[in-house]
Amino acid sequence: MYKIVKKETLGPDLHLYEIEVPRIARSRQCGQFVMVRAFDHSERLPLTVAQTNPEAGTISLIVQTVGKSTLEMSSLQAGQFFQDVAGPMGQPSHLGYYGTVVVIGGGLGTAVVYPQAIALRELGNKIISIIGARSEKLLILKEQLAAVSDQLIMITDDGSSGKKGFVTDALQELLDAPETDVDAVYTAGPVVMMKAVSEVTRAGAIPTQVSLNPIMVDGTGMCGGCRVSVGGVPKFACVDGPEFDGHQVNFDELMDRLTTYKSHEARSLDDFKRHACKLQ
Repeated sequence: MYKIVKKETLGPDLHLYEIEVPRIARSRQCGQFVMVRAFDHSERLPLTVAQTNPEAGTISLIVQTVGKSTLEMSSLQAGQFFQDVAGPMGQPSHLGYYGTVVVIGGGLGTAVVYPQAIALRELGNKIISIIGARSEKLLILKEQLAAVSDQLIMITDDGSSGKKGFVTDALQELLDAPETDVDAVYTAGPVVMMKAVSEVTRAGAIPTQVSLNPIMVDGTGMCGGCRVSVGGVPKFACVDGPEFDGHQVNFDELMDRLTTYKSHEARSLDDFKRHACKLQ
């Protein structure tokens, strides 16, 4: 059992949980994730570690309520406990000194690129952060990223904050600006967004790291659910990733695999809501 020491609402259906897990807090490296179960009957969810506090022995997770399991998780409050928090899992981020690095977070993907921005800055890189969401209410970690970035660009679909448009529009503007040399890109978010970012950087052969979010059951490579094709070679995102060269990822295959259980997920959510209504 792992105690929730803090729960904070970041936006509509967006919550930050700070959890006591001293061993993970001490050993986790940038880019790694944990597998979480809210209750003993819950499914395991892979969640990126957004922040760690080794002194306090805590990690922070940002969770968006989108399905049955995350809705169930949202019922837990500070002072209560998660059943399981296993990790750290996956490979650490591939970090180095490049010069100018653009980190791009779409929606919840901002929680992935935030620790990358910190680590890349500590290595001496200039950091330009681009974060995007459907609306201002869904933009997260704005102040935190601003504090570790040389420049922060905010993009919303509806223009309610920052520029209206897509993160790829802002990236292309940077690449076209004669005064800016982009030496590497790190991105996380919706698969279609990561694919678009990778296509923008492909022409200039700019190294591009993407953090993938395929279906994942156990996080140890045993189930094979998180299989992705990278450079024509099968990889397991849980043990070989979650980060890969964006120019080598077969995004179309990944997007197709993500729809495999869509109808099952919808039915599970509907059943859960009906059951919850009957108990009220």
